[in-house]
Amino acid sequence: MAGRAPSSLFELDYPQSVVVVEDYKTAQKVVDHLSDEKFPVENLCIVGTDLRTVERVTGRKTWGTVLSQGAVSGLGTGLLVGLMLSFFVRSSQGMVVMLITGLLIGVAIGLITSSLGYAMSRGRRDFDSVQQVVATHYEVLAEHKVAAKAREIVDAMPEIRARAFGA
Repeated sequence: MAGRAPSSLFELDYPQSVVVVEDYKTAQKVVDHLSDEKFPVENLCIVGTDLRTVERVTGRKTWGTVLSQGAVSGLGTGLLVGLMLSFFVRSSQGMVVMLITGLLIGVAIGLITSSLGYAMSRGRRDFDSVQQVVATHYEVLAEHKVAAKAREIVDAMPEIRARAFGA
């Protein structure tokens, strides 16, 4: 593994399915069990399958929320600009003035850009949300040369055996 290129770390030679489980925690448990059984786990990969996007609506977007989010995002930019400007001033009083000036400029730019963006949207997507891609199943894959041995060990796990009988 040490000599592999970064992109090939996620590739197996002729991967074969060992088991498909409902959640990531169970997939980790399977790999942990294989490790406990001294199986060469470097020949395994956990792959999330049946992907779906989940979007959680966090609130209504109004002019108040747009302007407050713009001001907050502008604070970070303004702080950075103010710090950079303060490097060019020798007195501590001048540094404070440059820092405050940078903050005000950042807040103004944040307010302007967020206002323009919201005004141009014309009421489309008047809500805030967060998105996440989640897998509905997780498949443990093994390289072809060790897949049969991995399946044999996993099939002996109590959780996997109980699942086969509908428990």
